[in-house]
Amino acid sequence: MSEAEAAELLNAMVPLFRIRPVIEDSCRFGGSWESLHAPNGRGWAQFHMVTRGSCVVERPGLGPQRLEAGDILLLPHGDSHLVRSEVKGAAGRVSTGVRNGVRQRATVDAAADTELLCGRFLFETSDENPLIAALPDEIVLRTAGEPLLERFRRLLLDIREELDVGRAGSEMVAADLARALFVMMLRDHLTERASANGTLSLLQDRTTARVVLAILGDLARDWTLDEMAEVAIASRATLVRAFQKRASVAPMTFLSDLRLAVARKRLAGTSDPIAKIAAEIGYASESALSKAIMRRYGVRPGALREPGQHAPVVNFDTSSPNSRS
Repeated sequence: MSEAEAAELLNAMVPLFRIRPVIEDSCRFGGSWESLHAPNGRGWAQFHMVTRGSCVVERPGLGPQRLEAGDILLLPHGDSHLVRSEVKGAAGRVSTGVRNGVRQRATVDAAADTELLCGRFLFETSDENPLIAALPDEIVLRTAGEPLLERFRRLLLDIREELDVGRAGSEMVAADLARALFVMMLRDHLTERASANGTLSLLQDRTTARVVLAILGDLARDWTLDEMAEVAIASRATLVRAFQKRASVAPMTFLSDLRLAVARKRLAGTSDPIAKIAAEIGYASESALSKAIMRRYGVRPGALREPGQHAPVVNFDTSSPNSRS
């Protein structure tokens, strides 16, 4: 990405960084355990920071993700998901208490070998910033053994220490440190991975950006290529070439992929009725959306709301997993 493109993207990103993190759980688990997390609704992201041991995260319609000590997982769209031990079996009992405003959760009958900090944060401009729609289903930062990521690891350990020490105001200090951590993660993801993300790449070109923003603002519209070209202030041929250059995809294919990506995110991240989602993203009926999801993911829409239901992972830019390892 050129310096000018990076500057333009960073300026567009500024509202995205207005976030309010909430650290909800400090977990110390051992043996066989699991923790189910419900969808949080639009605008809310969820996160898990592993400070010791390892665990597995299962999400509707996507493959399982293994996390180890030093890993930080962001789920930008608030998907429902299950966090569990690598050891499978009957889940043990978990005790719950509260300390300095943070829930303290621990397995009762097994010594802890895994520790996590879990919570969520609110994108305060979620309905205004198209970059949120362009974020992938997950962002994983793996800090262990990576000297270039030492600053992230230090922040993670500082957050853990604040909550362990439990001084007055510790939860506020930890939340501010978490805000800095997430802003840094988002900034690095958006600037370093923009060229690999079709939607972000399209937003850097004036011709294609006009179309992407218009589509994001009115997904329910029955878009045609002629209408897209009119919005882009370009000929159909010029628009097709611009999309191919930036994202290696045709405009109508991008529209179809985007609709399915948004549908998956809404199904996994909200409790909105399927018929409502279908109408708001441009499908004629609930049945039409169900058939499209079955073709793409190999499961019915309801399965995308149930952690542990693994459809084949389909990679397209608006929703495919991205990780740094």
